[in-house]
Amino acid sequence: MVHSKYGNQSSLGEFILLGVSDRPQLELLLFVLILISYTMTLFGNTTIIMISWLDPHLHAPMYFFLSNLSFLDLCYTTSIGPQMLLNFRSTHKSISWAGCVAQLYISPSLGCTECLLLAIMAYDRYAAICQPLCYTAIMSLRLCLQLAATAWLCSFGNSVLQTIRTMRLPRCGRNQIDNLFCEVPAPLKLACINTSANEAEVLASSVIFLLVPLGFILMSYGYIGATVLKIRSAKGRLKAFNTCASHLVVVLLFYGTGISMYLQPPSSYSQHRGKIVSLFYTMVTPMLNPLIYTLRNKEVHRALRRALRTAQGV
Repeated sequence: MVHSKYGNQSSLGEFILLGVSDRPQLELLLFVLILISYTMTLFGNTTIIMISWLDPHLHAPMYFFLSNLSFLDLCYTTSIGPQMLLNFRSTHKSISWAGCVAQLYISPSLGCTECLLLAIMAYDRYAAICQPLCYTAIMSLRLCLQLAATAWLCSFGNSVLQTIRTMRLPRCGRNQIDNLFCEVPAPLKLACINTSANEAEVLASSVIFLLVPLGFILMSYGYIGATVLKIRSAKGRLKAFNTCASHLVVVLLFYGTGISMYLQPPSSYSQHRGKIVSLFYTMVTPMLNPLIYTLRNKEVHRALRRALRTAQGV
């Protein structure tokens, strides 16, 4: 356990987030970087949501799911970023019991939702490239709404029991969480009883929501790759590849950090590595997603130009 000068000031109704208190020289740098990242995340994802809903040319399944992903990223960073910024500039780095419960519930819920949404987006790309003549019939508005609702409801339902079980563990007076925010598996370290059952539950949930969707994504791209190779023209192959490239990059970023964080027993969890990884997928990835999806997307570029012309009254 990392000891902190804040321990004597704490109350039973709160938790102390040690964060980088052992390296206070990093706090100002991290505050500036996270503030910039959070601001860019708000701007980028809000822009994606607005143009996806307001521009008729983007009323397609791909952009419907992209706007869901952008809304998810906004919720993710907002549930964590402001509290983190406040603690970096405060001498008493605490979070209330209710705030910790909220973060502990919301963080894995949104993470699981993103896993499922990325798998659904892979299926959308499969239908567009491998079944182009039936694409409109397959990816109907009704199916898109059902898939999105299922992703959100399953993920938030899954986290209820896990959050309750974690917060009910006896802590024997311990309330110092060696992390930047409340996130499993760090709170399990506070328990003064054996947490093997909780660790197994976290691992099982991670397998279901990380490896199963990832397997589905890999299978979808296996079919997509086989179809693309059959396209005779180089231009056609490049066009098909461009429709998938952004999604593949986001999958690599998100699943890479998620697997390294959760597919290990909490007993072998490295606090310092965990802090870096959690910062990456909670603050950096949501900032990068809008850039990745818009960088090479000509339809989004055209929609942005149309929105700018409309705003200027041209």
